[in-house]
Amino acid sequence: MTTRRMTTRQGRPLGVAMIGYAFMGRAHSNAWRQVAATFDVPAFEQRVIVGRDADRVAAAADQLGWSEWATDWRAVLERDDIDIVDICTPGDLHAEIATAALAAGKHVLVEKPLANTLAEAQQMADAAAVAERAGILSMVGFNYRRVPALALARRLVSEGRLGDIRQARVSYLQDWLTDAESPMTWRLRRETAGSGALGDLASHAVDQLQFLLGEPVTSVSATTMTFVPTRPGPEGLEAVTVDDAVWATLGFGSGAMASLEVSRVATGQKNALSVELYGSTGALRFELEQINELWFLDATEPIETQGFRRILVTEPEHPYVDAWWPQGHVLGWEHSFVHELRDLLAGVAAGTPVSPTFAEGLAVQRVLDAIVTSAEEQSRRVEVEPSASASATTDDFSDSAHHRTAS
Repeated sequence: MTTRRMTTRQGRPLGVAMIGYAFMGRAHSNAWRQVAATFDVPAFEQRVIVGRDADRVAAAADQLGWSEWATDWRAVLERDDIDIVDICTPGDLHAEIATAALAAGKHVLVEKPLANTLAEAQQMADAAAVAERAGILSMVGFNYRRVPALALARRLVSEGRLGDIRQARVSYLQDWLTDAESPMTWRLRRETAGSGALGDLASHAVDQLQFLLGEPVTSVSATTMTFVPTRPGPEGLEAVTVDDAVWATLGFGSGAMASLEVSRVATGQKNALSVELYGSTGALRFELEQINELWFLDATEPIETQGFRRILVTEPEHPYVDAWWPQGHVLGWEHSFVHELRDLLAGVAAGTPVSPTFAEGLAVQRVLDAIVTSAEEQSRRVEVEPSASASATTDDFSDSAHHRTAS
């Protein structure tokens, strides 16, 4: 039997604590259970899961594979046997827990978006920069970067297969709030969610654009809409204080332009993330609901045989796939979280930062903040304020990204 390498000074497995046990907690727990069976990662243990309701978190610990449960996250951060903290709470708790965990010397993974406000995101990025100098890592859970087809899309862009990227389209459409009688949840209250489809879905879309194009958004013009202004709450109708849908035009320093549309009231659309990139010598498109496929067009081929071709992204030469099944045996949405943890654990073992960093999460937050400003000012074009750590963020984006060349 192979013994996995230990990475703590005490020679024991890394101890993991997860805070939150609902939808994202279940997705992350599944990934923690799978990652060591698939990838060569440092030894770790699912030590403790934390939640506010003792009965529910105890049941979650039993169901999701955690050794212990707790209701006080602050006490968990004081434990010497905890090395990694995985934060799957609503956004209003991200900043407080993440900064405390970093100060306690814990590596941190936090679900997207980084925070509910730009000020909180800046606080988290600053704390992460200080912690990184002490060898403590932090990462934002933009899991779609780890979908093999989208990772392959980035590879094609970075190799110059699309030439200069001129325009892009990204939409992320869902319909779980189409029914006006759907009840209130924390996701519809600004104080807990920060925003609606903007933070929930547009954060993914913006991250994909900056990830694939290899450069940050520099300007936005946007409109937001709340189609259902009140919903049934525990004590009667309650005002919805976040957006249902967002439309934006995004500009990049290279001259590339992108359109963005996100909605949680798009009837008939379940989890429809769509990405299209159009360059001077090629194009590609991706649909999340066909997660193993990437469509690619090589415009340098003869026009009589030119056209989009389907790439089934299940070959061992494709990103992450060599650890899984034989060709054609498809992967799913949940595997992106497994890949995310694989990269996090590899970074912890090597002592090297793992993308997307909190600085990259802050860059996304600046775009979201600019979208809100533009929408409040009748879609005025708003310049995106560069991050204080803009050079580091740009370096992260450009590691394997293709830059436009002078004509």
